[in-house]
Amino acid sequence: MNATEIKQDEKLDLDTIGPMLEEQTPEQIVAWSAAQFGDGLVMSSSFGAESALLIHMAIQVVPDIRIVFTDTGYLFPETHAFMEQLRQRFKLNVWTYRTRNDPFAYLRSAGEKDPTWRENVDGCCAANKSEPVERAMGELKPAAWLRGIRRNQAETRASRQAIEWSRRYDCYAISPLLSMTSKDIFAYMKRHDLPYHPLYEKGYASIGCNPLSCTRPIMPGEDPRAGRWAGKNKLECGINVDNSLDSAQL
Repeated sequence: MNATEIKQDEKLDLDTIGPMLEEQTPEQIVAWSAAQFGDGLVMSSSFGAESALLIHMAIQVVPDIRIVFTDTGYLFPETHAFMEQLRQRFKLNVWTYRTRNDPFAYLRSAGEKDPTWRENVDGCCAANKSEPVERAMGELKPAAWLRGIRRNQAETRASRQAIEWSRRYDCYAISPLLSMTSKDIFAYMKRHDLPYHPLYEKGYASIGCNPLSCTRPIMPGEDPRAGRWAGKNKLECGINVDNSLDSAQL
């Protein structure tokens, strides 16, 4: 069977497979995903603070895995440089999907007067982050998608399962890192001599777009995600929720 044809109608028994994967290590989950879905497996990466970890895990079993990278038009220059650093080091197969909006024209049309700040963070995420990801998934049509979310990152992720069916993207969403702690992450990164994002050592524990409303350094003792949309009632950019309409509430 062509792995790209494995879809929900194959009816994988998630009630059985899910608990089984919960007992596996992240590396074993990635290996199972590669064996199950073959060339139908893709992954996404923000090339953020600790992104090298999941990329490294994935390429051990699928060296040329398609990596979806979303260029919102507002990423830090350091993020582009970090992506290129990893791409060259590991010969990565990066598929960049860019916003359809001109960055300056979008600010004008959205009534955003200060390029260093976003009054409507939900609108910007929807137009410049979620739309390119939905377009990527629609064009690539993966059978399954590896993502790097962890349960300890946000309350919206606490109940996530290792494998879920994504109605939004019409594929399985697999989260190998769900149960990893910050200590686990550090140990893996050190063991494999993996680099952190250049801004990590400057206090940026979670890195998204560059307006200060969207990403700022954290203070000592703050939660690692405290620097994302600080002061806003928002926990997600929207790509990891099952319904794109839900992102307005996150």
